[in-house]
Amino acid sequence: MKKKEKEMKKKEKEMKKKEKEMKKKTVTVLLTGVILGVMALTGCSEGSSGQEDMVSEKSKADAKGQTDVDQKKADEAAALIDAIYVQEWTDMTDKQCKKAKEAWDALTDSQKELVEGKNADPDYFGKDTGDAAKDDPRNQDDIGENEILVVSFGTSFNDSRAQDIKGIEDAMEAAYPDWSVRRAFTSQIIINHVLARDGEAIDNMEQALERAAANQVKNLVIQPTHLMHGAEYDELMKAVETYQDKFGSVRVAEPLLGEVGTDASVINADKEAVAKAITKEAVKDAGFDSLDAAKEEGVAFVFLGHGTSHTAKVSYTQMQAQMTDLGYENVFVGTVEGEPEETSCEAVREAAEQAGYKKVILRPLMVVAGDHANNDMAGEDEDSWMSSFKASGCFDSVEAQITGLGSVDAIQKIYVQHTAEVMDR
Repeated sequence: MKKKEKEMKKKEKEMKKKEKEMKKKTVTVLLTGVILGVMALTGCSEGSSGQEDMVSEKSKADAKGQTDVDQKKADEAAALIDAIYVQEWTDMTDKQCKKAKEAWDALTDSQKELVEGKNADPDYFGKDTGDAAKDDPRNQDDIGENEILVVSFGTSFNDSRAQDIKGIEDAMEAAYPDWSVRRAFTSQIIINHVLARDGEAIDNMEQALERAAANQVKNLVIQPTHLMHGAEYDELMKAVETYQDKFGSVRVAEPLLGEVGTDASVINADKEAVAKAITKEAVKDAGFDSLDAAKEEGVAFVFLGHGTSHTAKVSYTQMQAQMTDLGYENVFVGTVEGEPEETSCEAVREAAEQAGYKKVILRPLMVVAGDHANNDMAGEDEDSWMSSFKASGCFDSVEAQITGLGSVDAIQKIYVQHTAEVMDR
């Protein structure tokens, strides 16, 4: 019995031992599971954070790398644009223009937005100024013995070039069918711009004269489309002097406003004709029957020229004197450059305000409605004439008529008449 009891007790002990061991194992397993779970969770969180950081850092590095690449390509294109934004032509100019355009075309849209140099910006190639195909560079050869060379400062605005400059050239061609009409620009900067962007080759003054000589032109008439006897006109005359002996005869016609005169009060038939023509056109485009009708409604017209430091700047003052002489009290003459002083934006704005006008219409006193007309006159920048007049708070409305002189029929006729005058000599 005792033996059996002992065996039973032994078995109980063994059973209890096994139960303890089983419980221990169970707890151990459970604890292990919990620990592993926690570790797993902890390890997963830490690993994810680490991976995210690594991805983030890599993304930042990749983004910076791409930004650097984008900026480098944009800077390269900007440098090529700046290289052709020059007034001097060389044997490399045409190739440089081509290279600049190729560099621009290779840029992505986002890279193009980064283009910035001394003169370069996204608008150099990117701005839409109209269809260049509507223009005619008039650089053909085999033109006969008689040539009319129409010399303009030029514009990179395609629509303005076709409407204003080509408009004058077309009028010349219609008036003188026995003469070949050709073109030259005095701004190499503009020539390069048009060539690079549009592939349109326009002669500079020297190239046009060389072309005329090579074509064995005998009688050469040069018609400047410049407003006055200013710096551009002086450069034109210097170029003509060097080619004088290559032609049988060379005659240079008057610019639009004719002779400058000695003082601010001097007016002439050309200035009178121009004053009448541009005012009539502005009044008509504004929807009035007459200048007096516009005046009754408190409307003033401001004609905006470029301005110059050249002694010929007195021509603008003379044009204001001409307007006064004609009784055009609500017509004012200003200049982008503010030279002479009485034609500055502040001076003209104050004059219109003091005269009591509440509505202002701005219009170019420029052959072409190009960059100055679109930006300096009618642009949105705070220093434009449009913005300045509006910001003054003195006027109920300020509007702009973006029309170049060259598209006005009466102005074209004045140029045609100037050409006729030198032909008759």
